[in-house]
Amino acid sequence: MVEQLNSLGTWDARTIVSNMFPLLVVLCTIVLWAGITLEEAEQLLNDYGLLAVMVPTMVGAGGNLGTILSSRLTTRLHLGTTDLDLRDRILWANVAAVLALAATIFTALAVGAWVIGRVIGAPLALSELLTISLASGMSVAALAVLFSFATTYGSYRLGIDPDDTTIPVVTNVVDVFGMVIFLGVSRLVLG
Repeated sequence: MVEQLNSLGTWDARTIVSNMFPLLVVLCTIVLWAGITLEEAEQLLNDYGLLAVMVPTMVGAGGNLGTILSSRLTTRLHLGTTDLDLRDRILWANVAAVLALAATIFTALAVGAWVIGRVIGAPLALSELLTISLASGMSVAALAVLFSFATTYGSYRLGIDPDDTTIPVVTNVVDVFGMVIFLGVSRLVLG
């Protein structure tokens, strides 16, 4: 494992650019799709303006949770303290911590949105907001865990330094799919 990490060419600018440029082009396409999806949700967001307040936090928090886990996985790979064994308790402790953090953040998001709704006169029931926030938020967190593992280990297996790929891939993919999940759950709960 150590030999492979040393051969990744971490500090070679040409390698980094050649690995990242095609990846960033694909990620730009994914983000464009997110913009189209958000535009299609305009009516829902107009009808329930409070959801528009929640979108940035929902999207940002999901990507952040993924990058936390990706960073921890990448660090463990570089230090040689993991060999991608699913029986690794530290690995699962990190996953549990990310999921617990997600539950806390998305509960706070629902309560914060409820308070804002009361203040600005656009209330939704706290139960609806909790359902929307926790169902979509925990789904986003699970997606973040999945993409963190896939990107980190996929990059490593391909001989690409995971430090170069994990954060752009995880944040973009989780942000886009997080928004789609949030809007879908919102439609189901409020529809």
